[in-house]
Amino acid sequence: MFQRLGLPNLGPVGCRPSGTITGKTPPPGQCNQENDSDCCKAGEKYKTYKCSPSITSETRATLTINSFEKGGDGGGPSECDDNYHSNSIPIVALSTGWYDGGSRCFNNITVRYNGRSVQAMVVDECDSTMGCDDDHDYQPPCPNNIVDGSKAVWEALGISDPDDVGSIEITWSED
Repeated sequence: MFQRLGLPNLGPVGCRPSGTITGKTPPPGQCNQENDSDCCKAGEKYKTYKCSPSITSETRATLTINSFEKGGDGGGPSECDDNYHSNSIPIVALSTGWYDGGSRCFNNITVRYNGRSVQAMVVDECDSTMGCDDDHDYQPPCPNNIVDGSKAVWEALGISDPDDVGSIEITWSED
């Protein structure tokens, strides 16, 4: 999804790419594109990150849509509890640096956009270090500044059809 949206996969000063991975073509029937997710392309290089921008009281990020349900485009079960979750509750996955090895699991964050806000629970990692494999639904690694939200997060922010939008610039903070 990130290449389709033209999102930069560049880190700020102090958070540089940690490497690259080379894409491979997904096997037939793999790479769920439910929310317009991108599939890895054979031979394409994808940047990886072990870090994310510093967290502040108004951390800037890009909100993308994710399915946390079994069979959805989110890949396997959530990292925090090895379970799938309903998209009708406000939940998020954070880029690897912000996910911080699971230290934010089940914590609420406040996501803000255009005068609206929603509390969402962290249940997963949007992996910035790996991708283009079965565990990651043959999707590229996440950029290092992603809050990947369920449909409920988007609806609470006043966007009923996130597929039409793709991504939005938001701020978030820890509660």
